[in-house]
Formats: sequence, C-alpha cells, structure tokens
Amino acid sequence: MTYINKLPQSEVINLTQLVPVSEDQVASMTLVQRKGMGMTVFALDKDQSIGGHSSPGDAMVNLLSGKVEITIGEEKFLVEEGETIVMPANIPHALYALEAFQMLLVVVKPEKVCKHE
Repeated sequence: MTYINKLPQSEVINLTQLVPVSEDQVASMTLVQRKGMGMTVFALDKDQSIGGHSSPGDAMVNLLSGKVEITIGEEKFLVEEGETIVMPANIPHALYALEAFQMLLVVVKPEKVCKHE
C-alpha cells in the first residue's frame, strides 16, 4: 500500500516540475489529503496571493523556488528558496508572491483524543 500515491515511489523527483508557474495564476496539486494531514505543492506567479485565513493545524511552508512575503498574525516574514517557515494553528496568515514561487505546504492537524470517564 502507498500513502503518497500521487508521486512515483523509489524515484528521485523534482517537485518544481509537478506544478509549473503559470502567468497570473495560482496553481496547486494535492499530494495527500487526510483528516489529520495534507500535503500540497503550489505555484504562484509574481504579485499573486493567497488571502488571509487560518487553519486548525500547523502549516509548514517549504519554499522550492522564488520569494514570498508571508504574514502571520501582524508580523511579516520574507521567505526565499530553500527556506521553511511554520504558520501556527489558528493564527491568521497570508502569502504574497514578491517573485514567482513554488512551495510544498504540509498541514498537520491535531489528533482527535477520545476521553473516557
């Protein structure tokens, strides 16, 4: 059984080739979507954005190419190719493409805990 079934197994791949940057577009490819976790590759052209929102899980951005301004709460961060930032759960965040960029987004949500009395 494979758990990341949208990617070839036991093969070296370049994630930037999965979702190329398209002019004036935001594009994505979901690799894994489960109740507690999601993995998605995104490509945004220069001046494109993902507006303010929050997630019930921590969202890790690994920048594969380009440059992005990420706002977390009221603080702005410059993230460049090869760098990673974690956007904490339940804190509003937004992304703005200073240059065309590609990223791997991994969202890890809390496990549901059953309480027995």
